Amino acid sequence: MADLRVRPMTGDEFDAWREETLRAYADEQVAAGVWDAADALETARRQQAALLPDGRGTAGMRFLTATLGDGTPVGVLWLGLTHPRGTRDCAFLYDIEVRPEHRGTGLGRALLAAAEEVARAGGAGALELNVFGGNARAVRLYSSAGYTVVTQQMRKPLR
Repeated sequence: MADLRVRPMTGDEFDAWREETLRAYADEQVAAGVWDAADALETARRQQAALLPDGRGTAGMRFLTATLGDGTPVGVLWLGLTHPRGTRDCAFLYDIEVRPEHRGTGLGRALLAAAEEVARAGGAGALELNVFGGNARAVRLYSSAGYTVVTQQMRKPLR
Protein backbone atom coordinates (compact mmCIF):
# COMPACT_ATOMS: atom_id res chain seq x y z
CA MET A 1 0.00 0.00 0.00
CA ALA A 2 1.09 3.57 -0.67
CA ASP A 3 2.72 5.79 1.93
CA LEU A 4 -0.09 7.61 3.79
CA ARG A 5 0.59 10.89 5.57
CA VAL A 6 -1.82 12.86 7.73
CA ARG A 7 -1.52 16.61 8.35
CA PRO A 8 -3.77 19.44 9.57
CA MET A 9 -6.18 20.80 6.95
CA THR A 10 -5.37 24.18 5.49
CA GLY A 11 -8.00 26.92 5.70
CA ASP A 12 -8.97 26.44 2.06
CA GLU A 13 -9.19 22.64 2.49
CA PHE A 14 -11.35 23.13 5.58
CA ASP A 15 -13.75 25.48 3.78
CA ALA A 16 -14.18 23.07 0.85
CA TRP A 17 -14.49 20.03 3.13
CA ARG A 18 -17.01 21.78 5.39
CA GLU A 19 -19.40 22.54 2.54
CA GLU A 20 -19.01 19.07 1.04
CA THR A 21 -19.55 17.28 4.34
CA LEU A 22 -22.61 19.38 5.19
CA ARG A 23 -24.28 18.37 1.94
CA ALA A 24 -23.33 14.70 2.33
CA TYR A 25 -24.54 14.60 5.95
CA ALA A 26 -27.86 16.24 5.03
CA ASP A 27 -28.31 13.77 2.15
CA GLU A 28 -27.58 10.80 4.45
CA GLN A 29 -30.11 12.03 7.00
CA VAL A 30 -32.76 12.41 4.28
CA ALA A 31 -31.96 8.97 2.82
CA ALA A 32 -32.23 7.44 6.30
CA GLY A 33 -35.67 9.02 6.72
CA VAL A 34 -34.58 11.17 9.64
CA TRP A 35 -34.91 14.66 8.10
CA ASP A 36 -37.15 16.30 5.54
CA ALA A 37 -35.28 17.22 2.36
CA ALA A 38 -36.65 20.77 2.35
CA ASP A 39 -34.67 21.87 5.40
CA ALA A 40 -32.01 19.17 5.73
CA LEU A 41 -29.10 21.36 4.66
CA GLU A 42 -30.06 24.12 7.08
CA THR A 43 -30.46 21.58 9.89
CA ALA A 44 -26.99 20.21 9.11
CA ARG A 45 -25.57 23.76 9.16
CA ARG A 46 -27.13 24.47 12.57
CA GLN A 47 -25.80 21.22 14.04
CA GLN A 48 -22.30 21.77 12.70
CA ALA A 49 -22.28 25.40 13.90
CA ALA A 50 -23.12 24.19 17.41
CA LEU A 51 -20.26 21.67 17.28
CA LEU A 52 -17.78 24.09 15.70
CA PRO A 53 -18.42 27.56 17.15
CA ASP A 54 -14.88 28.59 16.19
CA GLY A 55 -14.74 26.66 12.92
CA ARG A 56 -11.39 25.03 12.27
CA GLY A 57 -10.06 26.60 15.49
CA THR A 58 -12.63 24.95 17.77
CA ALA A 59 -10.85 23.58 20.84
CA GLY A 60 -10.46 19.81 20.97
CA MET A 61 -11.28 19.28 17.30
CA ARG A 62 -8.79 17.93 14.76
CA PHE A 63 -9.31 18.39 11.01
CA LEU A 64 -6.83 16.38 9.00
CA THR A 65 -6.03 15.78 5.36
CA ALA A 66 -4.55 12.45 4.29
CA THR A 67 -2.12 12.46 1.38
CA LEU A 68 0.05 9.99 -0.43
CA GLY A 69 3.81 10.43 -0.18
CA ASP A 70 3.76 12.53 -3.36
CA GLY A 71 1.26 14.97 -1.80
CA THR A 72 -1.86 13.68 -3.59
CA PRO A 73 -4.86 14.25 -1.25
CA VAL A 74 -6.74 10.98 -0.69
CA GLY A 75 -8.95 11.53 2.35
CA VAL A 76 -10.01 13.52 5.40
CA LEU A 77 -10.63 13.07 9.12
CA TRP A 78 -12.66 15.08 11.62
CA LEU A 79 -11.93 13.97 15.15
CA GLY A 80 -13.14 15.36 18.47
CA LEU A 81 -10.86 14.64 21.42
CA THR A 82 -13.88 14.76 23.73
CA HIS A 83 -17.09 12.85 23.18
CA PRO A 84 -20.18 14.88 22.16
CA ARG A 85 -22.32 13.10 24.78
CA GLY A 86 -19.70 13.35 27.52
CA THR A 87 -18.49 9.73 27.50
CA ARG A 88 -15.38 9.76 29.66
CA ASP A 89 -11.98 8.96 28.19
CA CYS A 90 -13.46 8.60 24.71
CA ALA A 91 -12.76 10.59 21.54
CA PHE A 92 -15.27 10.75 18.70
CA LEU A 93 -14.69 10.31 14.98
CA TYR A 94 -17.16 12.62 13.25
CA ASP A 95 -15.98 12.07 9.69
CA ILE A 96 -13.60 9.78 7.86
CA GLU A 97 -13.56 9.66 4.12
CA VAL A 98 -11.36 8.28 1.39
CA ARG A 99 -11.88 9.87 -2.03
CA PRO A 100 -13.84 7.54 -4.33
CA GLU A 101 -10.97 6.99 -6.76
CA HIS A 102 -8.77 5.69 -3.90
CA ARG A 103 -11.28 3.38 -2.20
CA GLY A 104 -10.65 -0.34 -2.02
CA THR A 105 -6.88 0.11 -1.75
CA GLY A 106 -6.43 -0.19 2.02
CA LEU A 107 -6.33 3.56 2.59
CA GLY A 108 -9.53 3.50 4.67
CA ARG A 109 -7.94 1.10 7.13
CA ALA A 110 -4.75 3.20 7.21
CA LEU A 111 -6.77 6.39 7.73
CA LEU A 112 -8.74 4.77 10.54
CA ALA A 113 -5.47 3.73 12.21
CA ALA A 114 -4.24 7.33 11.86
CA ALA A 115 -7.42 8.58 13.57
CA GLU A 116 -6.84 6.15 16.41
CA GLU A 117 -3.27 7.39 16.82
CA VAL A 118 -4.38 11.04 16.90
CA ALA A 119 -7.00 10.15 19.55
CA ARG A 120 -4.44 8.21 21.59
CA ALA A 121 -1.94 11.08 21.34
CA GLY A 122 -4.71 13.43 22.50
CA GLY A 123 -5.14 11.34 25.66
CA ALA A 124 -8.22 9.29 24.72
CA GLY A 125 -8.51 5.71 25.88
CA ALA A 126 -11.21 4.84 23.31
CA LEU A 127 -12.59 6.06 20.01
CA GLU A 128 -16.25 5.97 19.04
CA LEU A 129 -18.06 6.69 15.78
CA ASN A 130 -21.48 6.45 14.19
CA VAL A 131 -22.17 4.67 10.93
CA PHE A 132 -25.38 4.54 8.93
CA GLY A 133 -26.75 0.98 8.78
CA GLY A 134 -26.89 1.05 4.99
CA ASN A 135 -23.15 1.70 4.68
CA ALA A 136 -22.12 -1.97 4.57
CA ARG A 137 -18.57 -1.24 3.41
CA ALA A 138 -17.92 1.04 6.40
CA VAL A 139 -19.58 -1.39 8.82
CA ARG A 140 -17.26 -4.16 7.58
CA LEU A 141 -14.19 -1.92 7.92
CA TYR A 142 -15.03 -0.87 11.47
CA SER A 143 -15.93 -4.41 12.56
CA SER A 144 -12.72 -5.83 11.11
CA ALA A 145 -10.74 -3.08 12.88
CA GLY A 146 -12.12 -4.14 16.28
CA TYR A 147 -15.05 -1.74 16.71
CA THR A 148 -18.14 -3.19 18.37
CA VAL A 149 -21.74 -2.00 18.52
CA VAL A 150 -22.35 0.10 21.63
CA THR A 151 -25.92 1.17 20.86
CA GLN A 152 -28.11 0.36 17.90
CA GLN A 153 -31.11 2.19 16.53
CA MET A 154 -33.54 0.19 14.41
CA ARG A 155 -36.55 1.16 12.30
CA LYS A 156 -39.31 -0.62 10.44
CA PRO A 157 -41.33 1.26 7.82
CA LEU A 158 -45.06 1.03 8.47
CA ARG A 159 -46.22 2.45 5.12
